[in-house]
Amino acid sequence: MANKFIVRCPIKDTQSRVIGYEILYHGENTLYGGDDSEKGKPKVNEFAVADTIYSFLTQNSERVKGSLNFMTFTTTLLLKKVPHLFSKEDLVIQIDDSVIIHPLAMRFVQIFKQEGYRIAINDFQFAPRYVSLIDEIDYIKLNFKTMNEVSLRNLIEIASGMGKHCIAYNVDTEELYQRAMALGVTELEGEAVAERLASKAHDTSYLKSTFFQLLIAVTKEEPDLNEIERVISMDATLTYALLRVANTVHFATRNRTTTVHQAIMNIGITQLQQWIYLLCASNEEGELDPFFEEFLKISFMRANFCAALLNHTKAVPISKNDAYIMGMFSTLDYLIDAPLEETLAEVPISDDIKNALLNWSGPAGALYALVLSYEGADWDKVNKLCDMLGIAPSLLTTLYFECMEQANQVWENINNLNE
Repeated sequence: MANKFIVRCPIKDTQSRVIGYEILYHGENTLYGGDDSEKGKPKVNEFAVADTIYSFLTQNSERVKGSLNFMTFTTTLLLKKVPHLFSKEDLVIQIDDSVIIHPLAMRFVQIFKQEGYRIAINDFQFAPRYVSLIDEIDYIKLNFKTMNEVSLRNLIEIASGMGKHCIAYNVDTEELYQRAMALGVTELEGEAVAERLASKAHDTSYLKSTFFQLLIAVTKEEPDLNEIERVISMDATLTYALLRVANTVHFATRNRTTTVHQAIMNIGITQLQQWIYLLCASNEEGELDPFFEEFLKISFMRANFCAALLNHTKAVPISKNDAYIMGMFSTLDYLIDAPLEETLAEVPISDDIKNALLNWSGPAGALYALVLSYEGADWDKVNKLCDMLGIAPSLLTTLYFECMEQANQVWENINNLNE
């Protein structure tokens, strides 16, 4: 049986803020929402794609709720009424030419639109069947890798004049990024977009010395609780924030937590490793910088994913805590205004983890590469790394969404804390 994968790829506005995620899926040697290497258009095996996404979402739709999800629907998925697995606040229904030329499928699209769902069209064209749908469309997606500049300019001007969102996708180089910005798109998706976000976050980041001492203390092989308590107690802001965390519903005990020692014991080292990132990234009002926030989300997701994958391989001789730290520290160079190599030199983690993060070397590096390849929907590389590590590819999508759910729970706690 062919491997089936599903992953979310961020879509950002021109200020590098994430506005939603495109759900890409692959199955039966077919991908959807990605590119055909020759034509730059999605390859479609209608029934295989429908089977992949339908069977997964019927069991896991709750895990992708709470954010704006852009999903390409085939005719079969529309006829199965799969959009109804999502609330209209959570979903943008993407369609392409195979749906547009199908009268029954388009009738369903119109019904979903009337119900309040938003509609996006992949690779909008100057053709009567596309133009006739313009009133139904909320988002126009344009392939910046394959379309010529004249067509792009004309489409963006028309879309802008009609108040439509224009999403540039396949923005994988700095040149394409600059072209998209110059032409006036409203949102972007692709490798270069992530790089621009990284640069922005790095430029605005900082690290307090107290936090760095705490970071070192909690990542030791055998953390000293007395040392951790001493470091936190030196900083009134850290103390205040930690006590607030410890007294949230998620951690609260029968008696109110009033001391740093009680807070540490209630929260535990693993949760504390997460929360020190949040404490670092919070400003004086307790709100997260949006650029920090995105990389913090990524770090939590990767930490959980690395640790979960470690349970399914015997080829990586590291502890589960090391795997977790590897994922957590994978965005450290964007959160701290210093090169990753210098930062890792000051943190007591194993050489295996340092080499994995810096060079992708060794078995731990292969595990880390698997996580990044899955995020980037590089399915060929995913399969090769799974073979190397002895991990069943069929496990990845379920593990990925379980880890995403864990990361979402952290963010729900953050939102509750800031209310």
